[in-house]
Amino acid sequence: MLPHDAPQPRSTPAGAYRPGRAGLVVAAIVLLAEAVWLFARLPGAALVSDFGAIVVAGWAGYACVDAARRHPAPLRRFWALLAATMGLAVLGRALWAVQRLDGGGLPNTPLIGLLFTLGIGTGTAALLCSLAAPRSAVGRARTVLDGFIVGLALIPIGWVVVFRDIAAADLADPLRTFGLLYPMLDLVQLTILVAVAGPARPMWRPLTLIGASLATRAFADAAYVSLFANGSYAPGHLIDVCWPLSYLLVAAASRYPLPPASDDADEPTESPLPPWWRVALPYLPVGGAIVAVVLARLPTGQTPHMVFVGMMVLLGVLALRQGLAANENLRLVARLRRLAYTDQLTGLPNRLMFTRRLRRALRDESPVAVLLLDLDSFKQVNDRFGHSAGDTLLTSIAGRMARAVADDGSIARLGGDEFAVLVDGDRQVRPERVAERLLAALQPSPGEEEAGVHPSASIGIAEYGPQHTSHTDLLRDADIAMYAAKAGGKSVYRTCTPALREAAVSRAELIADLRRVVDEGQLHLEYQPIVDLATGEVRSAEALVRWRHPRLGLLSPASFLPLAEETGLILPIDRWVIHEACRAAATWRDRAPEATVAVNIAAAHLRRPDLIATVTAATAGAGLAPRALTLELTESALIDGSDTVLERLRQLRELGIRIAIDDFGTGYSSLSYLHHIPATELKIDRSFVARLGEDARAYATVEMVTRLAGAFDLTVVAEGVETDEQHAAVTAIGCVHGQGWRYGRPTNLADLRAALVPAVRPRG
Repeated sequence: MLPHDAPQPRSTPAGAYRPGRAGLVVAAIVLLAEAVWLFARLPGAALVSDFGAIVVAGWAGYACVDAARRHPAPLRRFWALLAATMGLAVLGRALWAVQRLDGGGLPNTPLIGLLFTLGIGTGTAALLCSLAAPRSAVGRARTVLDGFIVGLALIPIGWVVVFRDIAAADLADPLRTFGLLYPMLDLVQLTILVAVAGPARPMWRPLTLIGASLATRAFADAAYVSLFANGSYAPGHLIDVCWPLSYLLVAAASRYPLPPASDDADEPTESPLPPWWRVALPYLPVGGAIVAVVLARLPTGQTPHMVFVGMMVLLGVLALRQGLAANENLRLVARLRRLAYTDQLTGLPNRLMFTRRLRRALRDESPVAVLLLDLDSFKQVNDRFGHSAGDTLLTSIAGRMARAVADDGSIARLGGDEFAVLVDGDRQVRPERVAERLLAALQPSPGEEEAGVHPSASIGIAEYGPQHTSHTDLLRDADIAMYAAKAGGKSVYRTCTPALREAAVSRAELIADLRRVVDEGQLHLEYQPIVDLATGEVRSAEALVRWRHPRLGLLSPASFLPLAEETGLILPIDRWVIHEACRAAATWRDRAPEATVAVNIAAAHLRRPDLIATVTAATAGAGLAPRALTLELTESALIDGSDTVLERLRQLRELGIRIAIDDFGTGYSSLSYLHHIPATELKIDRSFVARLGEDARAYATVEMVTRLAGAFDLTVVAEGVETDEQHAAVTAIGCVHGQGWRYGRPTNLADLRAALVPAVRPRG
């Protein structure tokens, strides 16, 4: 993959690289002619061999230079080094041919050996400049050492396979001995190529051909060394075809176009783990080398000098390689430690580090305080501007809070938009003062003010005391105080007090009890009559849920339903109430066939797609006609409803279910939603009815709502009628139905059934 900032070459149409194809064909023809000549053992085979190698290597060098001109900087160095390698091969082979013609023997001279060795060096450097090669100096050094480990392990193996029966005198010449190391150096290069062609991306096709070139040259060098050691090599041998073949493969590799640019070059991705064999590659041949050392021992018990030196060097390289691995492991441990204890977005310590510091401070038995911060309405920033803008704001806020805390505490990001500050005994500052500075630091800057961003935080403070047994207790109290700050208007701080703690504990216990309330049968229903104001007959009843708490006694709906709605536990309670109310209504329909039952349901249930299934299952299971059930919903729940909710209400009405708007007049009343909601009745809130005898505006309000309901063909129920005066007023206004203590308190099912038999006549 090309780096995104690399200079991109001009787009090249298909076939633009074809001018080099003719030269490649010529080089291939030269190689084929050489192979035929050597195979047929025609005269002048040695000269043909030298000429073919020089021509093909020369063309390969030119092809690499041309590739360097075409490619951007990261690849230009790669091809330039390969061009230098081919140039050194031309120079070395030409010098070999000249000295061979001049002297008649094999010219294993220091200069020729130096040229070929330099070629191996430049070729290795080219591999380390390829796209997939390690970018760090340590990574390159590790790759080179892996190559040398494999190559050095070849020395004792090669000795056993090739040189075991060769007289020591034949290897006394250092130059001849060094020439025997060429297969080892070839294997070093091949190992480096395998290592750099890592699994992070698909293999770049030129590397495949270059790998084939290295394998061909390694085979040729190994065969040459074997033939030379046994005295059976002569210039013009058929093996000589392998060297120009390796050069031709390099030239063919240079003809490939640029690698495709990555569309996600800027996106950091996790590199896949290398396969086990890549990790074990430098160590696999070591086992074979150890066995070879044992087999290479001379009859005298001594180890051949070359094998001994090779194994000593191998041990040194292994030690150096392990040293690099140990250093990398230490750096990796340090990096993992930073990742484990640092928040990656803000750079602040994370929850784990904060907890460690808090526990350490508590062990020191010094005064400790914790400030817990939660940003107010931060979700709105993400919803309005996107998560990227939210992350930017979080980073900015983290910096501002860190500067506000300064050296008076240790700040950390616990996650999301939640932060914490630790103030221990070493700091001579009150936690309240730190909280004030934090709130001041979160005042919106001019740019944020213009964008409509108002960062603020609710802060809870808890100081460690005898009531705490661990750091978790301290964090719990800070959390309690933080939620109290949110309830107190936000952008403020609160300190945890015994009263706050007791209230929070009671709340948590009540929530835990609520989770078992349905399964353990602790709920029961009471029914309050709804009467026809004209006749006084009980026309309906509202089902009111009560909780028989095993410890707290009988609890009214106001003491637990808001908490159930907040925690989502209202859903199973609502389902139980609907089923139970339908079963109860089915028992009185034989005495009062027109009487209905009303059930309150929460806004959360209104948004659930299974509401219709719940209602139909309850009516069908009780054998109750759908028209005998009324669902009461608050104004706020209806106004906040989406089109899906409205469609769900319409489906309920089509089934025959009645829908009442409860506590009408207390929400954000809007006449427009009366046009869309398929309601059947309005229930005037008790706050208006209670003021009928003393407030003319309340009388006018009830009268207006009654007329409005008549215009929309809605039945009106006046709630909270408790006195004869209120009864007379709602009757005079024209309300159809009334509900309140004036007509009957909430009662059990048996008493309600008794009230349904005789008609209840209004008093006075």
